[in-house]
Amino acid sequence: MSLFVTSLNSGSNGNCYYIGNNTEAVLIDAGISCRETEKRMKLLGLSMNKLKAIFVSHEHTDHIKGVPALSDKFSLPVYITSSTLKGCCEIKTESTKSLLPYVPVTISGLTITAFPKKHDAEDPHSFTISGNGITVGVFTDIGSSCKHVIENFGQCNAAFLEANYDEDLLENGNYPYFLKKRIRGGNGHLSNKEALEIFKTHKSPIMSHLFLSHLSKNNNCPAKAKNLFDEHAGQTKIIIASRYEQTAVYVIKKEITNSSAHKPETLFASKQLSLF
Repeated sequence: MSLFVTSLNSGSNGNCYYIGNNTEAVLIDAGISCRETEKRMKLLGLSMNKLKAIFVSHEHTDHIKGVPALSDKFSLPVYITSSTLKGCCEIKTESTKSLLPYVPVTISGLTITAFPKKHDAEDPHSFTISGNGITVGVFTDIGSSCKHVIENFGQCNAAFLEANYDEDLLENGNYPYFLKKRIRGGNGHLSNKEALEIFKTHKSPIMSHLFLSHLSKNNNCPAKAKNLFDEHAGQTKIIIASRYEQTAVYVIKKEITNSSAHKPETLFASKQLSLF
Protein backbone atom coordinates (compact mmCIF):
# COMPACT_ATOMS: atom_id res chain seq x y z
CA MET A 1 0.00 0.00 0.00
CA SER A 2 1.42 3.36 -1.04
CA LEU A 3 0.86 7.05 -1.54
CA PHE A 4 2.27 8.91 -4.52
CA VAL A 5 3.66 12.41 -4.14
CA THR A 6 5.29 15.08 -6.24
CA SER A 7 6.05 18.76 -6.09
CA LEU A 8 4.70 20.40 -9.24
CA ASN A 9 6.48 23.63 -8.25
CA SER A 10 7.95 25.05 -5.07
CA GLY A 11 9.13 28.60 -4.52
CA SER A 12 8.05 32.22 -4.41
CA ASN A 13 7.04 31.89 -8.08
CA GLY A 14 4.42 29.25 -7.22
CA ASN A 15 3.73 26.32 -4.92
CA CYS A 16 1.74 23.20 -5.74
CA TYR A 17 2.01 19.74 -4.16
CA TYR A 18 0.26 16.54 -5.30
CA ILE A 19 -0.54 13.67 -2.91
CA GLY A 20 -2.67 10.72 -3.92
CA ASN A 21 -3.36 7.00 -3.92
CA ASN A 22 -4.33 4.74 -6.82
CA THR A 23 -7.74 6.31 -7.34
CA GLU A 24 -7.83 9.87 -5.97
CA ALA A 25 -5.54 12.76 -5.16
CA VAL A 26 -5.52 16.29 -3.79
CA LEU A 27 -3.47 19.40 -4.40
CA ILE A 28 -2.07 21.37 -1.51
CA ASP A 29 -2.06 24.90 -2.91
CA ALA A 30 -2.14 25.76 -6.60
CA GLY A 31 0.19 28.69 -7.13
CA ILE A 32 1.02 27.98 -10.76
CA SER A 33 -1.42 28.45 -13.63
CA CYS A 34 -4.05 25.89 -14.55
CA ARG A 35 -2.32 25.32 -17.87
CA GLU A 36 1.05 24.76 -16.24
CA THR A 37 -0.46 22.41 -13.66
CA GLU A 38 -2.05 20.34 -16.42
CA LYS A 39 1.18 20.33 -18.42
CA ARG A 40 3.34 19.15 -15.54
CA MET A 41 0.90 16.48 -14.42
CA LYS A 42 0.73 15.16 -17.98
CA LEU A 43 4.53 14.99 -18.14
CA LEU A 44 4.42 12.84 -15.00
CA GLY A 45 1.64 10.62 -16.27
CA LEU A 46 -0.78 11.92 -13.63
CA SER A 47 -4.45 12.13 -14.55
CA MET A 48 -6.36 15.31 -13.78
CA ASN A 49 -9.40 13.07 -13.31
CA LYS A 50 -7.89 11.73 -10.10
CA LEU A 51 -7.93 15.18 -8.49
CA LYS A 52 -10.76 15.56 -5.98
CA ALA A 53 -9.99 18.84 -4.18
CA ILE A 54 -7.61 21.74 -3.61
CA PHE A 55 -6.55 22.73 -0.10
CA VAL A 56 -5.33 26.30 0.41
CA SER A 57 -2.72 27.07 3.05
CA HIS A 58 -3.00 30.88 2.91
CA GLU A 59 -3.88 33.75 0.59
CA HIS A 60 -0.48 34.72 -0.87
CA THR A 61 -0.43 34.72 -4.66
CA ASP A 62 2.26 32.05 -4.96
CA HIS A 63 -0.21 29.63 -3.33
CA ILE A 64 -3.51 30.53 -4.99
CA LYS A 65 -2.76 31.80 -8.51
CA GLY A 66 -4.14 28.72 -10.27
CA VAL A 67 -6.94 27.89 -7.84
CA PRO A 68 -9.87 29.70 -9.55
CA ALA A 69 -9.22 28.26 -13.02
CA LEU A 70 -8.49 24.74 -11.79
CA SER A 71 -11.57 24.74 -9.59
CA ASP A 72 -13.79 25.99 -12.42
CA LYS A 73 -12.43 23.75 -15.17
CA PHE A 74 -12.40 20.51 -13.18
CA SER A 75 -15.22 21.23 -10.70
CA LEU A 76 -12.84 20.89 -7.77
CA PRO A 77 -13.98 21.98 -4.30
CA VAL A 78 -11.60 24.37 -2.57
CA TYR A 79 -11.05 23.80 1.13
CA ILE A 80 -10.12 27.10 2.75
CA THR A 81 -10.64 28.88 6.06
CA SER A 82 -13.15 31.72 6.12
CA SER A 83 -10.48 34.24 7.10
CA THR A 84 -8.19 33.17 4.25
CA LEU A 85 -11.06 33.32 1.75
CA LYS A 86 -11.52 37.03 2.50
CA GLY A 87 -8.13 37.64 0.90
CA CYS A 88 -8.89 35.52 -2.18
CA CYS A 89 -11.38 37.60 -4.14
CA GLU A 90 -11.06 35.54 -7.34
CA ILE A 91 -12.07 32.25 -5.70
CA LYS A 92 -15.82 31.74 -6.04
CA THR A 93 -17.49 31.32 -2.68
CA GLU A 94 -19.83 28.67 -4.05
CA SER A 95 -16.85 26.44 -4.90
CA THR A 96 -15.41 26.54 -1.37
CA LYS A 97 -15.77 24.27 1.61
CA SER A 98 -15.00 25.11 5.22
CA LEU A 99 -11.59 24.28 6.60
CA LEU A 100 -10.97 24.21 10.34
CA PRO A 101 -7.84 23.33 12.33
CA TYR A 102 -7.67 19.69 13.43
CA VAL A 103 -11.03 18.84 11.86
CA PRO A 104 -10.12 16.07 9.39
CA VAL A 105 -11.54 16.13 5.87
CA THR A 106 -12.08 12.68 4.38
CA ILE A 107 -12.03 12.31 0.61
CA SER A 108 -12.51 8.63 -0.21
CA GLY A 109 -9.29 6.98 0.97
CA LEU A 110 -7.49 10.18 1.93
CA THR A 111 -7.76 12.15 5.17
CA ILE A 112 -6.49 15.73 5.14
CA THR A 113 -5.94 17.60 8.39
CA ALA A 114 -5.06 21.30 8.66
CA PHE A 115 -3.22 22.83 11.61
CA PRO A 116 -2.02 26.37 12.41
CA LYS A 117 1.44 27.68 11.57
CA LYS A 118 3.39 30.90 12.05
CA HIS A 119 3.41 33.02 8.90
CA ASP A 120 2.54 36.57 7.98
CA ALA A 121 -0.85 35.75 6.50
CA GLU A 122 -4.42 36.08 7.75
CA ASP A 123 -5.02 32.50 8.90
CA PRO A 124 -2.21 30.23 7.67
CA HIS A 125 -2.28 26.44 7.99
CA SER A 126 -0.09 23.47 7.19
CA PHE A 127 -1.40 19.98 6.37
CA THR A 128 -1.01 16.28 6.83
CA ILE A 129 -2.48 13.90 4.28
CA SER A 130 -3.03 10.30 5.36
CA GLY A 131 -4.09 7.16 3.54
CA ASN A 132 -3.12 3.50 3.27
CA GLY A 133 -1.49 3.76 6.70
CA ILE A 134 0.88 6.50 5.46
CA THR A 135 1.12 10.18 6.39
CA VAL A 136 2.61 12.94 4.23
CA GLY A 137 3.09 16.44 5.62
CA VAL A 138 3.32 19.83 3.93
CA PHE A 139 5.30 22.26 6.11
CA THR A 140 6.11 25.37 4.07
CA ASP A 141 5.87 29.13 4.65
CA ILE A 142 6.70 28.67 8.32
CA GLY A 143 8.29 31.52 10.23
CA SER A 144 9.45 29.34 13.11
CA SER A 145 8.85 25.98 14.65
CA CYS A 146 5.96 25.50 17.07
CA LYS A 147 4.17 22.65 18.82
CA HIS A 148 1.91 22.09 15.80
CA VAL A 149 4.88 21.63 13.47
CA ILE A 150 6.75 19.42 15.92
CA GLU A 151 3.83 17.11 16.74
CA ASN A 152 2.75 16.66 13.13
CA PHE A 153 6.22 16.38 11.59
CA GLY A 154 7.00 13.49 13.90
CA GLN A 155 4.11 11.46 12.45
CA CYS A 156 5.16 11.68 8.81
CA ASN A 157 6.45 9.00 6.47
CA ALA A 158 7.34 11.81 4.06
CA ALA A 159 7.24 15.58 4.23
CA PHE A 160 7.66 18.78 2.27
CA LEU A 161 9.71 20.97 4.63
CA GLU A 162 10.61 24.56 3.94
CA ALA A 163 14.32 25.37 3.73
CA ASN A 164 13.97 28.88 2.39
CA TYR A 165 17.28 30.60 2.96
CA ASP A 166 20.90 30.23 3.93
CA GLU A 167 21.59 32.63 6.79
CA ASP A 168 24.88 33.92 5.37
CA LEU A 169 23.49 34.41 1.87
CA LEU A 170 20.52 36.35 3.23
CA GLU A 171 22.64 38.50 5.54
CA ASN A 172 25.17 39.39 2.85
CA GLY A 173 22.71 39.64 -0.04
CA ASN A 174 21.16 42.72 -1.59
CA TYR A 175 17.68 42.48 -0.05
CA PRO A 176 16.68 45.63 1.84
CA TYR A 177 16.80 45.41 5.62
CA PHE A 178 13.02 45.42 6.08
CA LEU A 179 12.69 42.38 3.79
CA LYS A 180 15.48 40.50 5.54
CA LYS A 181 13.76 41.25 8.83
CA ARG A 182 10.45 39.98 7.49
CA ILE A 183 11.96 36.71 6.19
CA ARG A 184 13.80 35.80 9.39
CA GLY A 185 11.49 37.53 11.88
CA GLY A 186 9.55 34.51 13.17
CA ASN A 187 6.54 34.87 10.87
CA GLY A 188 8.35 34.66 7.54
CA HIS A 189 10.32 31.61 6.45
CA LEU A 190 12.57 28.86 7.81
CA SER A 191 16.32 28.92 7.23
CA ASN A 192 18.26 25.82 6.25
CA LYS A 193 19.60 25.65 9.81
CA GLU A 194 16.13 25.91 11.39
CA ALA A 195 14.70 23.29 9.05
CA LEU A 196 17.61 20.96 9.73
CA GLU A 197 17.02 21.24 13.47
CA ILE A 198 13.37 20.20 12.99
CA PHE A 199 14.50 17.28 10.83
CA LYS A 200 17.23 16.09 13.19
CA THR A 201 15.23 16.48 16.37
CA HIS A 202 11.70 15.51 15.42
CA LYS A 203 11.70 13.24 12.38
CA SER A 204 10.19 9.81 12.79
CA PRO A 205 12.30 6.70 12.12
CA ILE A 206 9.68 5.83 9.47
CA MET A 207 10.42 8.96 7.39
CA SER A 208 11.58 7.73 3.99
CA HIS A 209 11.50 10.99 1.97
CA LEU A 210 12.08 14.66 2.75
CA PHE A 211 11.41 17.29 0.09
CA LEU A 212 13.33 20.52 0.76
CA SER A 213 10.82 23.13 -0.35
CA HIS A 214 10.27 26.83 -1.07
CA LEU A 215 14.00 27.52 -1.56
CA SER A 216 14.79 31.16 -2.24
CA LYS A 217 16.18 31.95 -5.68
CA ASN A 218 18.48 34.66 -4.29
CA ASN A 219 19.22 33.54 -0.75
CA ASN A 220 19.81 29.82 -1.02
CA CYS A 221 21.79 27.24 -2.96
CA PRO A 222 20.02 23.92 -3.68
CA ALA A 223 23.25 21.91 -3.68
CA LYS A 224 24.37 23.46 -0.41
CA ALA A 225 21.00 22.78 1.23
CA LYS A 226 20.91 19.18 0.04
CA ASN A 227 24.46 18.50 1.18
CA LEU A 228 23.64 19.89 4.62
CA PHE A 229 20.68 17.53 5.02
CA ASP A 230 22.38 14.55 3.40
CA GLU A 231 24.92 14.55 6.22
CA HIS A 232 22.13 13.76 8.69
CA ALA A 233 19.69 11.87 6.45
CA GLY A 234 20.40 8.25 7.32
CA GLN A 235 17.88 6.21 5.29
CA THR A 236 15.75 9.25 4.47
CA LYS A 237 16.01 10.32 0.83
CA ILE A 238 16.52 14.08 0.44
CA ILE A 239 14.93 15.69 -2.62
CA ILE A 240 15.02 19.31 -3.75
CA ALA A 241 11.55 20.58 -4.70
CA SER A 242 12.45 22.87 -7.58
CA ARG A 243 11.09 26.33 -8.38
CA TYR A 244 11.60 25.60 -12.10
CA GLU A 245 10.07 22.18 -12.74
CA GLN A 246 8.19 19.27 -11.24
CA THR A 247 9.95 16.55 -9.27
CA ALA A 248 9.53 12.90 -10.15
CA VAL A 249 6.62 11.03 -8.62
CA TYR A 250 7.79 9.30 -5.45
CA VAL A 251 6.23 6.18 -3.99
CA ILE A 252 5.80 6.45 -0.23
CA LYS A 253 5.44 3.08 1.44
CA LYS A 254 4.42 2.26 4.98
CA GLU A 255 7.78 1.17 6.33
CA ILE A 256 11.48 1.64 5.84
CA THR A 257 13.30 -1.68 5.73
CA ASN A 258 16.60 -2.11 7.53
CA SER A 259 18.15 -3.79 4.54
CA SER A 260 21.25 -2.11 3.17
CA ALA A 261 19.77 -2.73 -0.26
CA HIS A 262 16.73 -0.56 0.48
CA LYS A 263 16.19 2.28 -1.96
CA PRO A 264 13.16 4.61 -1.87
CA GLU A 265 11.13 4.19 -5.04
CA THR A 266 10.70 6.81 -7.73
CA LEU A 267 8.34 6.89 -10.67
CA PHE A 268 9.56 9.16 -13.43
CA ALA A 269 7.45 10.70 -16.18
CA SER A 270 6.10 7.96 -18.41
CA LYS A 271 2.97 7.43 -20.45
CA GLN A 272 2.94 3.90 -19.07
CA LEU A 273 2.11 4.99 -15.51
CA SER A 274 -1.42 3.62 -15.66
CA LEU A 275 -1.80 3.95 -11.88
CA PHE A 276 -2.46 7.65 -12.30
